Amino acid sequence: MNFAQIILPLNLKGTFTYKIPSDFKDKIEVGMRVLVSFRGKKIYTGIVFQFHDEEPEGFLPKDIISLLDDAAIMPQSQLQFWQWLSEYYLCNLGEIYRFSFPASLKLESETYLKLKPYVSVAFENLDVHEMHLIHALEVRQLINVTEIEAFIPKKEIVKTIKSLIDLQYIEIDEKIAETYKAKEVAYLRLKNPAEIRASLPEILLSLKRSPRQQELLLSILEHETEFAGIPLKKSQFLDQGNFGTAPLKTLISKNWVEEYFMQKDRIELYDGETESREQLTPEQQTATKEIETAFGQNQNVLLHGVTSSGKTHVYLEIIEQTVSAGRTVLFLLPEISLTKQIVQRLEKKYGRQLGFYHQKLSDFERVEVWRKVRNGEIKVLVGTRNALFLPYSDLGLIVVDEEHDSAYKPREVSPFFNARDAALMLANFYGGRAILGSATPSVESYFLALKNKIAHVKLRHRFGNVNLPVVQIINFKEAQDSKKSVGNFSLGVIDEIKKQIDRHKQTMILHNRRGYSNVIECESCGYVNYCSNCDVVMTFHKFSNEMKCHYCGQKAAKPKACPRCNSANLNLRGVGVEQIHEEISRLLPDAEVDRMDVDSMRKKFAYEKLYEKIEEGETDVLVGTQMISKGLDFENIELVAIPKADSLLYVQDFRAEERAYQLITQVSGRAGRVSGEGKVMIQTYNPEHPVFKLIAEHDSTEVYTHLLAERQKFHYPPFVKLIMIEIKHRREDKADRCSQFLGSVLRKYLPEECILGPEKSPIAKLNLLYQYQIWLKLPRKNYAEYKSLVMKSLDEVEDIPAYKSVKKLIFVDF
Repeated sequence: MNFAQIILPLNLKGTFTYKIPSDFKDKIEVGMRVLVSFRGKKIYTGIVFQFHDEEPEGFLPKDIISLLDDAAIMPQSQLQFWQWLSEYYLCNLGEIYRFSFPASLKLESETYLKLKPYVSVAFENLDVHEMHLIHALEVRQLINVTEIEAFIPKKEIVKTIKSLIDLQYIEIDEKIAETYKAKEVAYLRLKNPAEIRASLPEILLSLKRSPRQQELLLSILEHETEFAGIPLKKSQFLDQGNFGTAPLKTLISKNWVEEYFMQKDRIELYDGETESREQLTPEQQTATKEIETAFGQNQNVLLHGVTSSGKTHVYLEIIEQTVSAGRTVLFLLPEISLTKQIVQRLEKKYGRQLGFYHQKLSDFERVEVWRKVRNGEIKVLVGTRNALFLPYSDLGLIVVDEEHDSAYKPREVSPFFNARDAALMLANFYGGRAILGSATPSVESYFLALKNKIAHVKLRHRFGNVNLPVVQIINFKEAQDSKKSVGNFSLGVIDEIKKQIDRHKQTMILHNRRGYSNVIECESCGYVNYCSNCDVVMTFHKFSNEMKCHYCGQKAAKPKACPRCNSANLNLRGVGVEQIHEEISRLLPDAEVDRMDVDSMRKKFAYEKLYEKIEEGETDVLVGTQMISKGLDFENIELVAIPKADSLLYVQDFRAEERAYQLITQVSGRAGRVSGEGKVMIQTYNPEHPVFKLIAEHDSTEVYTHLLAERQKFHYPPFVKLIMIEIKHRREDKADRCSQFLGSVLRKYLPEECILGPEKSPIAKLNLLYQYQIWLKLPRKNYAEYKSLVMKSLDEVEDIPAYKSVKKLIFVDF
């Protein structure tokens, strides 16, 4: 094979053809990293995707510069997964490569400058900056552009370089360097222990006038005698003995002590004793057998267990079977905040065979986990969605916990894919199986189970046969009319919270809206403070006393008077979680009230400190956003209150009812997990709403029957496939024209009833970009054909030069 298709870390369509030099033909493999030049002198690390013998027409392919690996580092199964992801989610392979690889493994050239060989420089024609640069190059030979900032002002750098290139005195070179460096730790030991022990009296006598050196030598000798075989860490030893570095340097120069280095992992792995697994209940044993049967029939599984039914125990049983068979397990979680908890729960089972991988790791830490997975050192990996892209050698099981969570399908980071669906396909490519676990499965997963596409395994009872919480629906309109309410709470809810505090039990209050109030409005002229970057009203945060945009992060001071009419009559409209927290603190002055939302959890170890406080019983009431519905497992939480439940339902989203049901059920599951005396109080102006009534009845089958009937009636997933195309540009007229043109092209290929829009997005401007949307409802039958027509339409729009600058984002299965 003479040619290779290479994936480059660029958001460009397809792969790129390069010639394989004869020296590399016996060494190169699919899945290797190679160095290639692209568009001039810029050099990138590419991944070999495939080989072929077809010489490209119309251009002369460049040679591959060098091979970076001795063997393939990307398994064939992962590359097949990338290709599927690219085709299904209509994204580019380069986009996937850029997202999935740690930056330190994607070597890129940095621009370096060097003198042209045999050049004769006429210094009298140069200005001072040009002379500085020439002199520096005569000394250093190669200089990075960033290093030039040390002796030439930033604003003069480009001008100076351009001038010297034009004069043909210097040229651009490309230098490659892998940025990952292993962490090394310094240790101390005696250089010749036997000789030093034999002549110790003489040595100590020679150090009579240097008591610090004498003391240091004796301390090292004492450590090596008492703790033979245990390395002596330099920093820790010097700090404990308060020795300083001067005595050590002298002992090293006299060849009595030596300093040596050992590589150390950046991530501390559990090194304690491992424990055996807990005994399963009869219901959990039945569920495990059903999962084993489904796996035997090559079926994936939806594990549908009520909150606190012990789904993790079932996972552990199946994980143990997979690890015992010599295969690797991936345990997916939606958010990093849950990762630490689950790691602590699993590490006592698997010790150093357990690893974790998420966005908050540093790039070097990611490289270390990446390499451990590739070498097969990690058998159970706990991670968020980007853990799907690690180079597993033999992946046998993927567990997707809380599979309904929207964090598996974020809209902020490209490529836009659903980690739940991607996990099912990844398991398939490796010949493994997947378990989707949730107390409130997504409608799509439930529909797959109904159609027997995946096995449906149920856990209907809580662990230890503990009762599910009692749900009470409170008509808040009636409470207000009969004067039985205080602010945002009915008197019944306040009395119940007081009872729980008297019993030394804890309460959780859910209000899924950040900040103190949604808007500050002028009573005189109606002015509200809009974000200058986005078409949204800024939210007031009382804790920091500022206005914030929750979309672009812009901040502004709280206005003291109306900027338009100078009126001081400014009213707070809408209720945020800070206001609920303040109100409860005022109503219950003797109670310890804590808050859990994105804003209060920004500090390091904020999660751990709050968890510890709740566990120790120091918190009486916890007020929070949807964060409190995830992963909190505390035995003293007996009451959950939702003061403004209607705000969860009336949202411009066809999934609003599904998400409201999932959130309320999940947060309800935090109550009474041990005692079985949990209670949930839901305040609403619409107590007859079917979702509230079905939640109170604990009948999940009826909930999904209702949701599926609504979806079928209005042609929404899972009965159709949904694609949303978002068009963005800084100029509104250009975004509008491009969206209208794309709409007309789509109508040329697709039936009219499949196309909704183009329309302005619900938020018409975001981060200074105007947004338009087109929704496509495509039949499941012949879906691939329809999707190819969508791509054809987008290609036609891309061919128009005027619309090349317009961003076109594609969200499949939106």
